[in-house]
Amino acid sequence: MELTTEQLKQYDGSDPSKPIYVAIRGKIYDVTTGKSFYGPGGTYCLFSGKDASRALAKMSKNEEDVVSSLHGLSDKEIGVLDDWEKKFQAKYPLVGTVIAN
Repeated sequence: MELTTEQLKQYDGSDPSKPIYVAIRGKIYDVTTGKSFYGPGGTYCLFSGKDASRALAKMSKNEEDVVSSLHGLSDKEIGVLDDWEKKFQAKYPLVGTVIAN
């Protein structure tokens, strides 16, 4: 499955009939089983329906960091993102990729 960033926004947990997706480095994961974290009101709901690469790398929950851009990240931050990506790969099904709008 391929989704644009606009289409990905539909999978933010606000519609209970749809799965919840979070993207990392353009890869989309179905995090619905982690609904308590990624669903509305959850600790990481800010990441749902978006590519959260930068925010995960920076360990940030600032809205402006919830983007796919890795520009200017330190080697340490890239390492943190690598760790997050491994956790997602182990825990959640990969369901697609984000494509340009």
